[in-house]
Amino acid sequence: MPNQYTVHMPPLRACATCGLVHTVADVPPKHVARCTRCDSVIRHGTHPASESRTAALAAAALILFIPAITLPVMTLERLGHESVASIWSGTVKMLANGDYAVGLTVLFFSLVAPVAKLAALFTLSLGGRRLSAGARSATYHTVELIGRWGMLDVLLVAVLVAAVKLGDLVEVTAGPGVVVFGLVVVLNLLASMSFDPHAIWEDDQ
Repeated sequence: MPNQYTVHMPPLRACATCGLVHTVADVPPKHVARCTRCDSVIRHGTHPASESRTAALAAAALILFIPAITLPVMTLERLGHESVASIWSGTVKMLANGDYAVGLTVLFFSLVAPVAKLAALFTLSLGGRRLSAGARSATYHTVELIGRWGMLDVLLVAVLVAAVKLGDLVEVTAGPGVVVFGLVVVLNLLASMSFDPHAIWEDDQ
């Protein structure tokens, strides 16, 4: 039986600016490694709180998501008639009225997609290393794909614009759902910004 050897790959890091690959040894605390070509700082290691911070932000956004879409975002009053609208009730009403194209678009891209993205970020941050390499890769690519199409923040802007435009026709009062929905948007953005995809691969190096 032939002898088996364990080959340890050198700690290779690519410059995020120019793409040049370097062999980066252990960098002492309070020091940085710089690219030999463009002098940019090369990432080495992950922030110790990156995973826990992302998981906390994603969990908070998921918890607030249900009240964000069910609480009233605006109250419309015209000629004595008052109508309360939430994100969820508006989507359901569009589907009930036969506006399937718009209703399904809002349902998927502004409701389903953000939840799937936040759940994937939470999974990768909290237990990503317990998943197989293939599962981690598929989950991360899902996050990347959904991130390009999720329109949670765009939907919030659309709601506010609609409120402004309807102001001359009806009396519009913003509801508590706007505040909660805005918090979800901010938490979603912060979770995406704090997530370091390198952290889920550190143990494989």
